[in-house]
Amino acid sequence: MEPVTLTTERLVLRPFEPSDAPAVHAACQDPGIPRWTSVPSPYGVGDAEHFVGTVVPGSWRDDTAYHFAVVSRADGSLVGATGLVRLGRLHTPERQAELGYWTAKEHRGRGYTVEAARAVLRWAFRELGVERLEWHAEAGNEASRAVARKLGFHMEGTLRAQLVRGGTRRDVWIGSLLPSDLPGETAPARSAGTRLPDATPYLPFPG
Repeated sequence: MEPVTLTTERLVLRPFEPSDAPAVHAACQDPGIPRWTSVPSPYGVGDAEHFVGTVVPGSWRDDTAYHFAVVSRADGSLVGATGLVRLGRLHTPERQAELGYWTAKEHRGRGYTVEAARAVLRWAFRELGVERLEWHAEAGNEASRAVARKLGFHMEGTLRAQLVRGGTRRDVWIGSLLPSDLPGETAPARSAGTRLPDATPYLPFPG
């Protein structure tokens, strides 16, 4: 996948660049980010440089994850990160991806995470042909779940002992979003010039 840029009313979503390393490092000093995400702890400058310089371009190139830097259009500051991860089933009949995000502490509470994530999920449905988008979070991450609910995710339950962190098995909350969950969309919409297979018929269980 060639990296793309998305825009919203207040934000620009673009691939991370080497110059973003200091801002990524600063954001990840907030204990809440390593607590609820997979970033290393403690998080050093080298970790940030490796992420923006190696992990991000490699993930786009290999179609394993599409990471976006979320940047303010007003002043260019790094608001956070969002994107699609665990893309092993993106190009299979499942056509599935997982949404991930984190937000720098000083930018929380302004609706930026929902605004950015909504742009990514619409891109996923319209341009990539995603037919099921998942959200996962360690059980107890109420802030992440609040964002997922605002995006329209349906909470599906708890995956017991699904996550191993710090040598301990932990429960994971899971939610899903389908194209039909979005207003005005009943199937993955195809933008002009997009060549994707027809949407797979969905037969929901009636019980």
